[in-house]
Amino acid sequence: MTLRHFTHIRDLGPEGVERILSRAAAWKGSFPKHLVDRVLAMVFFNPSLRTRASFETVMIRGGGSAVVLEVGNGVWKLEDRLGAVMDGDRAEHVREAVPVLARYADALAVRTFATCADDAADHADPVIGAFRQYSTVPVISMESAREHPCQGLADLLTARELFGPTRGLPVTLAWAPHIKPLPKAVPNSFLLTAAAAGCEVRVAHPEGFELMPEVLAEARGYAQAAGGSVSVTHDLDSALAGSRVLYAKSWGPATAGGPGPEAVKAHPEWLTSTAHLARMAPDAIFEHCLPVRRNVEVSDAVLDSPQCRVVDEAENRFHVQRALLDLLIGNGS
Repeated sequence: MTLRHFTHIRDLGPEGVERILSRAAAWKGSFPKHLVDRVLAMVFFNPSLRTRASFETVMIRGGGSAVVLEVGNGVWKLEDRLGAVMDGDRAEHVREAVPVLARYADALAVRTFATCADDAADHADPVIGAFRQYSTVPVISMESAREHPCQGLADLLTARELFGPTRGLPVTLAWAPHIKPLPKAVPNSFLLTAAAAGCEVRVAHPEGFELMPEVLAEARGYAQAAGGSVSVTHDLDSALAGSRVLYAKSWGPATAGGPGPEAVKAHPEWLTSTAHLARMAPDAIFEHCLPVRRNVEVSDAVLDSPQCRVVDEAENRFHVQRALLDLLIGNGS
């Protein structure tokens, strides 16, 4: 398998998802020095905890190094718009910055959030697209306006470790309330990765919180190829019945014709509780990408229950990312 960049699940497809999950699982418990003399330049437009720590640790454990750059904090603010008149606070364009960084490092990793103001613009993923266009070395997404693909892989590795093969595994992606609208990157990636892994994916959300039709169509294509399915409902109870994974995540309303930003507070009954877990299979687990606002998105009782696997998911970020980096820049790649 040849992997040039990894910024979206489509860079892998179902076959590639299987390969990464298998390699990540096989390497658990061992630390091969597969990244000796390799350098990863990490560019953060937005804050991070698990993403930064897990990528840095992958490089250190693998014998390589990571350079961390925080845009606007010791690094020039970067402009990504083509044709921009740069008379504001963005002093450097990605057209120059990206190829320069590519000459220093073996790969570039980028974290840039959605604006949540225009679904179509976020779906176009302009910053990630610019890095892919101008970089001469592999580019990895540490979350973008459209997807958080490394998180999706970690979510599915966690499910696979507990349930084995995921083909036909019923999983529920459930919307959750929040204090403000959040990006759709994480739910998009769980949906796409679970579909590519052959799961029976049930997406549940209140009216007005629809995911992009293009993302749903892509997920259905992966599900068809991998032996799974994708359904969407506004009935959370039916989506939970018999499900074995509950992935709760808040995301903002659709920006075209949606109910408005305050709607994220209007459905408190969607806060994940033990009553929701009780509707699922007896061995069901709970997943969330973190950070999570306790008793806003998810109750204490769920997060503190034996069914909660959020720490396992966070650990699995390390394992899937080193499998990816091995394919992209490993000493034997």
